[in-house]
Amino acid sequence: MIRTERKYIEILRILKEHTEPMGAKRLSELMAERGFVLSDRAVQYYLRYLDEMGFTKKVGNMGRVLTPYGHEETENALVGDRVGFIISKLERLAYRCSFNPETSTGDVAYNLSIVPEERLADATAAFDEIVARKWGFFSGYRVIDNDPRIPHGSAGILSICSITMDGVFRREGIPVRMAYGGRLAMQHDEATHFVDLIGYRGTTIDPLQLFISSGLTSLSSLVSTGSGTALANVREIPALAENRAREIVARMKKAGFSFPVAMGSSVFNLVLDPYRLALVAYSGMNLVAHAYEKKVPIRTEIGAGTIPFSRIIQD
Repeated sequence: MIRTERKYIEILRILKEHTEPMGAKRLSELMAERGFVLSDRAVQYYLRYLDEMGFTKKVGNMGRVLTPYGHEETENALVGDRVGFIISKLERLAYRCSFNPETSTGDVAYNLSIVPEERLADATAAFDEIVARKWGFFSGYRVIDNDPRIPHGSAGILSICSITMDGVFRREGIPVRMAYGGRLAMQHDEATHFVDLIGYRGTTIDPLQLFISSGLTSLSSLVSTGSGTALANVREIPALAENRAREIVARMKKAGFSFPVAMGSSVFNLVLDPYRLALVAYSGMNLVAHAYEKKVPIRTEIGAGTIPFSRIIQD
Protein backbone atom coordinates (compact mmCIF):
# COMPACT_ATOMS: atom_id res chain seq x y z
CA MET A 1 0.00 0.00 0.00
CA ILE A 2 2.74 2.45 0.96
CA ARG A 3 4.41 2.11 -2.44
CA THR A 4 1.27 2.93 -4.39
CA GLU A 5 -0.31 5.69 -2.28
CA ARG A 6 0.94 9.11 -3.35
CA LYS A 7 -0.26 10.98 -0.27
CA TYR A 8 1.77 8.76 2.06
CA ILE A 9 4.86 9.25 -0.09
CA GLU A 10 4.44 13.03 -0.20
CA ILE A 11 4.17 13.20 3.61
CA LEU A 12 7.38 11.20 3.87
CA ARG A 13 9.13 13.47 1.39
CA ILE A 14 8.07 16.58 3.27
CA LEU A 15 9.41 15.13 6.53
CA LYS A 16 12.64 14.22 4.75
CA GLU A 17 13.06 17.81 3.53
CA HIS A 18 12.65 19.24 7.05
CA THR A 19 14.91 18.23 9.90
CA GLU A 20 12.66 19.59 12.66
CA PRO A 21 9.58 17.65 13.87
CA MET A 22 6.38 18.60 12.04
CA GLY A 23 2.78 18.54 13.23
CA ALA A 24 -0.39 17.75 11.29
CA LYS A 25 -1.35 21.40 10.75
CA ARG A 26 1.94 22.33 9.09
CA LEU A 27 1.96 19.12 7.06
CA SER A 28 -1.56 19.90 5.84
CA GLU A 29 -0.40 23.33 4.63
CA LEU A 30 2.63 21.90 2.82
CA MET A 31 0.59 19.11 1.25
CA ALA A 32 -1.83 21.73 -0.12
CA GLU A 33 1.09 23.50 -1.79
CA ARG A 34 1.83 20.24 -3.60
CA GLY A 35 -1.75 19.84 -4.80
CA PHE A 36 -3.06 17.49 -2.07
CA VAL A 37 -5.95 18.97 -0.11
CA LEU A 38 -6.04 17.27 3.32
CA SER A 39 -7.52 18.46 6.61
CA ASP A 40 -5.46 18.26 9.82
CA ARG A 41 -7.62 15.30 10.85
CA ALA A 42 -6.92 13.46 7.60
CA VAL A 43 -3.17 14.06 7.99
CA GLN A 44 -3.38 12.63 11.53
CA TYR A 45 -4.91 9.49 10.05
CA TYR A 46 -2.05 9.12 7.58
CA LEU A 47 0.54 9.77 10.28
CA ARG A 48 -0.87 7.05 12.54
CA TYR A 49 -0.52 4.58 9.69
CA LEU A 50 3.06 5.71 9.00
CA ASP A 51 3.85 5.29 12.71
CA GLU A 52 2.46 1.76 12.62
CA MET A 53 4.59 0.97 9.57
CA GLY A 54 7.69 2.23 11.37
CA PHE A 55 8.35 5.06 8.88
CA THR A 56 7.73 7.93 11.33
CA LYS A 57 7.83 8.50 15.06
CA LYS A 58 6.49 11.15 17.45
CA VAL A 59 8.85 13.52 19.22
CA GLY A 60 6.84 14.50 22.30
CA ASN A 61 4.22 17.09 21.38
CA MET A 62 6.43 18.65 18.70
CA GLY A 63 5.36 16.44 15.81
CA ARG A 64 6.81 13.63 13.69
CA VAL A 65 10.19 12.89 12.21
CA LEU A 66 11.33 10.17 9.83
CA THR A 67 12.87 6.99 11.18
CA PRO A 68 15.89 5.46 9.39
CA TYR A 69 13.42 3.00 7.84
CA GLY A 70 11.32 5.96 6.69
CA HIS A 71 14.36 7.58 5.05
CA GLU A 72 15.05 4.35 3.17
CA GLU A 73 11.43 4.05 2.05
CA THR A 74 11.40 7.64 0.78
CA GLU A 75 14.51 7.03 -1.30
CA ASN A 76 13.10 3.85 -2.85
CA ALA A 77 9.44 4.72 -3.31
CA LEU A 78 8.15 5.29 -6.82
CA VAL A 79 11.60 5.87 -8.30
CA GLY A 80 10.35 5.86 -11.87
CA ASP A 81 7.50 8.15 -10.93
CA ARG A 82 9.39 11.08 -9.41
CA VAL A 83 9.80 13.43 -12.33
CA GLY A 84 6.48 12.87 -14.06
CA PHE A 85 4.24 12.02 -11.15
CA ILE A 86 1.40 14.30 -12.36
CA ILE A 87 0.82 12.30 -15.53
CA SER A 88 1.40 9.02 -13.66
CA LYS A 89 -1.25 9.96 -11.12
CA LEU A 90 -3.72 10.89 -13.87
CA GLU A 91 -3.05 7.69 -15.80
CA ARG A 92 -3.75 5.63 -12.68
CA LEU A 93 -7.04 7.46 -12.28
CA ALA A 94 -7.97 6.82 -15.91
CA TYR A 95 -7.41 3.11 -15.33
CA ARG A 96 -9.72 3.21 -12.29
CA CYS A 97 -12.55 5.00 -14.14
CA SER A 98 -15.40 2.69 -15.05
CA PHE A 99 -17.91 5.19 -16.44
CA ASN A 100 -20.24 3.84 -19.11
CA PRO A 101 -21.69 6.70 -21.21
CA GLU A 102 -24.37 4.38 -22.57
CA THR A 103 -25.94 3.87 -19.14
CA SER A 104 -24.47 6.88 -17.29
CA THR A 105 -23.20 4.55 -14.57
CA GLY A 106 -19.81 3.72 -13.12
CA ASP A 107 -17.00 5.71 -11.54
CA VAL A 108 -15.62 9.04 -12.78
CA ALA A 109 -12.47 10.89 -11.76
CA TYR A 110 -13.04 14.08 -9.80
CA ASN A 111 -11.33 17.23 -8.58
CA LEU A 112 -11.87 18.39 -5.01
CA SER A 113 -11.98 22.14 -4.29
CA ILE A 114 -12.17 23.60 -0.80
CA VAL A 115 -13.45 27.11 -0.03
CA PRO A 116 -14.39 28.96 3.18
CA GLU A 117 -18.09 28.49 3.97
CA GLU A 118 -18.68 32.24 3.87
CA ARG A 119 -17.41 32.36 0.26
CA LEU A 120 -19.21 29.25 -0.98
CA ALA A 121 -21.95 31.28 -2.70
CA ASP A 122 -19.31 33.31 -4.54
CA ALA A 123 -17.54 30.15 -5.64
CA THR A 124 -20.69 28.42 -6.92
CA ALA A 125 -21.76 31.60 -8.74
CA ALA A 126 -18.39 31.61 -10.53
CA PHE A 127 -18.74 27.89 -11.31
CA ASP A 128 -22.29 28.40 -12.64
CA GLU A 129 -21.20 31.10 -15.11
CA ILE A 130 -18.66 28.75 -16.70
CA VAL A 131 -20.99 25.74 -16.69
CA ALA A 132 -23.78 27.75 -18.35
CA ARG A 133 -21.48 28.59 -21.27
CA LYS A 134 -20.16 25.02 -21.53
CA TRP A 135 -16.58 26.15 -20.96
CA GLY A 136 -15.97 23.40 -18.45
CA PHE A 137 -15.75 19.64 -18.94
CA PHE A 138 -19.11 18.68 -17.43
CA SER A 139 -22.48 20.36 -16.99
CA GLY A 140 -22.54 20.24 -13.19
CA TYR A 141 -20.73 19.86 -9.87
CA ARG A 142 -21.63 18.95 -6.31
CA VAL A 143 -21.16 20.74 -2.98
CA ILE A 144 -20.25 18.51 -0.02
CA ASP A 145 -19.46 19.09 3.64
CA ASN A 146 -19.27 15.60 5.15
CA ASP A 147 -15.73 14.58 4.24
CA PRO A 148 -12.66 14.21 6.51
CA ARG A 149 -10.55 16.16 4.01
CA ILE A 150 -12.65 19.31 4.49
CA PRO A 151 -11.48 21.51 7.38
CA HIS A 152 -13.95 22.96 9.87
CA GLY A 153 -15.50 26.14 8.52
CA SER A 154 -15.00 25.14 4.90
CA ALA A 155 -17.04 23.48 2.18
CA GLY A 156 -16.00 21.13 -0.58
CA ILE A 157 -16.94 21.13 -4.26
CA LEU A 158 -16.63 18.02 -6.40
CA SER A 159 -16.21 18.51 -10.15
CA ILE A 160 -15.56 15.86 -12.77
CA CYS A 161 -11.95 15.65 -13.96
CA SER A 162 -11.38 15.36 -17.71
CA ILE A 163 -9.20 12.28 -17.16
CA THR A 164 -12.57 10.49 -17.05
CA MET A 165 -12.56 10.80 -20.86
CA ASP A 166 -9.29 8.86 -21.05
CA GLY A 167 -10.79 6.06 -18.99
CA VAL A 168 -13.81 5.82 -21.30
CA PHE A 169 -11.70 5.80 -24.46
CA ARG A 170 -9.39 3.11 -23.13
CA ARG A 171 -12.29 0.89 -22.07
CA GLU A 172 -13.59 1.25 -25.64
CA GLY A 173 -10.23 0.06 -27.01
CA ILE A 174 -8.89 3.46 -28.14
CA PRO A 175 -5.37 4.32 -26.91
CA VAL A 176 -5.30 7.93 -25.75
CA ARG A 177 -2.36 10.10 -24.72
CA MET A 178 -2.65 13.17 -22.52
CA ALA A 179 -0.29 15.51 -24.38
CA TYR A 180 -0.61 19.14 -23.26
CA GLY A 181 -2.35 21.54 -20.95
CA GLY A 182 -2.67 25.02 -22.39
CA ARG A 183 -4.20 28.47 -22.54
CA LEU A 184 -6.71 28.74 -25.35
CA ALA A 185 -7.38 32.21 -26.76
CA MET A 186 -11.01 33.03 -27.54
CA GLN A 187 -12.70 35.78 -29.53
CA HIS A 188 -16.47 36.33 -29.66
CA ASP A 189 -16.99 33.13 -27.63
CA GLU A 190 -15.06 31.06 -30.18
CA ALA A 191 -11.69 29.38 -29.63
CA THR A 192 -9.02 30.68 -32.02
CA HIS A 193 -5.55 29.42 -31.05
CA PHE A 194 -3.34 28.23 -28.21
CA VAL A 195 -1.31 30.94 -26.49
CA ASP A 196 0.76 28.54 -24.37
CA LEU A 197 1.20 24.78 -24.11
CA ILE A 198 2.96 22.70 -21.45
CA GLY A 199 3.56 18.99 -21.95
CA TYR A 200 2.31 16.65 -19.24
CA ARG A 201 5.22 14.25 -19.61
CA GLY A 202 8.08 14.95 -17.23
CA THR A 203 6.46 17.76 -15.21
CA THR A 204 5.94 17.68 -11.46
CA ILE A 205 3.41 20.54 -11.53
CA ASP A 206 0.04 20.31 -13.21
CA PRO A 207 0.16 22.82 -16.11
CA LEU A 208 -3.36 24.10 -15.48
CA GLN A 209 -2.73 24.78 -11.79
CA LEU A 210 0.40 26.65 -12.82
CA PHE A 211 -1.55 28.86 -15.24
CA ILE A 212 -4.19 29.59 -12.59
CA SER A 213 -1.79 30.42 -9.76
CA SER A 214 0.25 32.62 -12.11
CA GLY A 215 -2.81 34.69 -13.02
CA LEU A 216 -2.60 33.70 -16.70
CA THR A 217 -6.30 33.05 -17.29
CA SER A 218 -9.00 35.61 -18.12
CA LEU A 219 -12.28 33.78 -17.61
CA SER A 220 -13.92 36.88 -16.12
CA SER A 221 -13.18 38.83 -19.28
CA LEU A 222 -14.39 35.90 -21.34
CA VAL A 223 -17.69 35.81 -19.45
CA SER A 224 -18.30 39.55 -19.75
CA THR A 225 -17.00 40.25 -23.27
CA GLY A 226 -16.67 36.90 -25.04
CA SER A 227 -12.91 37.40 -25.42
CA GLY A 228 -10.16 36.09 -23.17
CA THR A 229 -8.19 32.93 -22.41
CA ALA A 230 -9.52 29.63 -21.09
CA LEU A 231 -7.84 26.41 -20.03
CA ALA A 232 -7.90 23.36 -22.29
CA ASN A 233 -6.23 19.96 -22.56
CA VAL A 234 -4.90 18.33 -25.71
CA ARG A 235 -5.12 14.57 -26.11
CA GLU A 236 -3.92 12.45 -29.00
CA ILE A 237 -5.60 9.35 -30.44
CA PRO A 238 -4.88 7.26 -33.57
CA ALA A 239 -6.35 8.83 -36.71
CA LEU A 240 -7.94 5.48 -37.65
CA ALA A 241 -10.09 5.66 -34.50
CA GLU A 242 -11.84 8.90 -35.52
CA ASN A 243 -15.27 7.45 -36.29
CA ARG A 244 -15.35 5.41 -33.10
CA ALA A 245 -14.12 8.38 -31.09
CA ARG A 246 -16.88 10.61 -32.44
CA GLU A 247 -19.46 8.00 -31.46
CA ILE A 248 -18.11 7.97 -27.91
CA VAL A 249 -18.10 11.76 -27.78
CA ALA A 250 -21.75 11.85 -28.87
CA ARG A 251 -22.73 9.44 -26.08
CA MET A 252 -20.82 11.39 -23.46
CA LYS A 253 -22.47 14.64 -24.58
CA LYS A 254 -25.87 13.06 -23.97
CA ALA A 255 -24.68 12.27 -20.43
CA GLY A 256 -23.85 15.94 -19.80
CA PHE A 257 -20.23 16.28 -20.86
CA SER A 258 -19.07 19.33 -22.82
CA PHE A 259 -16.36 18.38 -25.32
CA PRO A 260 -14.57 18.50 -27.64
CA VAL A 261 -13.70 22.05 -28.61
CA ALA A 262 -12.11 20.57 -31.72
CA MET A 263 -10.85 17.25 -33.05
CA GLY A 264 -8.72 16.54 -36.11
CA SER A 265 -5.21 16.08 -37.52
CA SER A 266 -4.83 19.85 -37.98
CA VAL A 267 -6.36 21.76 -35.06
CA PHE A 268 -5.75 25.41 -34.19
CA ASN A 269 -1.99 26.07 -34.20
CA LEU A 270 -0.99 22.57 -33.10
CA VAL A 271 1.61 20.64 -35.10
CA LEU A 272 0.07 18.65 -37.95
CA ASP A 273 0.24 14.86 -37.53
CA PRO A 274 -1.37 12.81 -40.32
CA TYR A 275 -1.39 9.66 -38.19
CA ARG A 276 -2.82 11.04 -34.97
CA LEU A 277 -5.81 13.20 -34.12
CA ALA A 278 -5.67 16.00 -31.60
CA LEU A 279 -8.69 16.12 -29.31
CA VAL A 280 -9.04 19.49 -27.54
CA ALA A 281 -11.35 19.77 -24.53
CA TYR A 282 -12.06 22.60 -22.12
CA SER A 283 -10.76 21.78 -18.68
CA GLY A 284 -12.98 21.43 -15.62
CA MET A 285 -10.39 23.68 -13.97
CA ASN A 286 -11.96 26.65 -15.80
CA LEU A 287 -14.54 26.65 -13.00
CA VAL A 288 -11.77 26.95 -10.43
CA ALA A 289 -9.87 29.56 -12.45
CA HIS A 290 -12.96 31.77 -12.64
CA ALA A 291 -13.46 31.57 -8.86
CA TYR A 292 -9.76 32.34 -8.35
CA GLU A 293 -10.02 35.41 -10.57
CA LYS A 294 -12.94 36.58 -8.41
CA LYS A 295 -10.62 36.47 -5.36
CA VAL A 296 -12.33 33.45 -3.81
CA PRO A 297 -9.83 31.60 -1.59
CA ILE A 298 -9.92 28.18 -3.23
CA ARG A 299 -7.66 25.14 -3.04
CA THR A 300 -8.07 22.30 -5.51
CA GLU A 301 -6.65 18.82 -5.74
CA ILE A 302 -6.75 17.71 -9.37
CA GLY A 303 -7.57 14.03 -9.71
CA ALA A 304 -8.45 13.59 -6.05
CA GLY A 305 -9.90 10.13 -6.71
CA THR A 306 -12.80 8.32 -8.34
CA ILE A 307 -16.46 8.43 -7.35
CA PRO A 308 -19.74 6.99 -8.68
CA PHE A 309 -21.18 9.26 -11.37
CA SER A 310 -24.49 9.29 -9.48
CA ARG A 311 -22.80 11.09 -6.57
CA ILE A 312 -22.14 14.10 -8.82
CA ILE A 313 -25.53 14.38 -10.48
CA GLN A 314 -27.93 13.37 -7.68
CA ASP A 315 -30.27 16.05 -6.32
